[in-house]
Amino acid sequence: QVQLMESGGGLVQAGESLRLSCAASGNGVIINTGAWYRQAPGKQRELVASLVRRSTGDDTNIADSVKGRFTISRDNDANTVFLQMNSLRPEDTGAYYCSGNIWTRTTGSKDYWGQGTQVTVSS
Repeated sequence: QVQLMESGGGLVQAGESLRLSCAASGNGVIINTGAWYRQAPGKQRELVASLVRRSTGDDTNIADSVKGRFTISRDNDANTVFLQMNSLRPEDTGAYYCSGNIWTRTTGSKDYWGQGTQVTVSS
């Protein structure tokens, strides 16, 4: 059974940086797609960044609201997807969730979600 574990959230001041990690547990894991979502209090969950595995490398997509400040990347050896967040703003505050379509020999390709990690940016 694959599990996604997020880490790296916390309380920072505006202008500072955080790097979120999303580690997929299990043996023989292949991450087909990875994504980060966030949900602010009273708002709908929104897609922040995503990547898709291609034969020529990952295709990445970044939401307009964070473009130029956030980047998504992965470490295949560590089965981990990262969200680097720079120049954080108070409006970036929220719970950040990772999701992924992950393949293993025993389960095939399935979608998974992490439990979330809180990011709070003070002004």
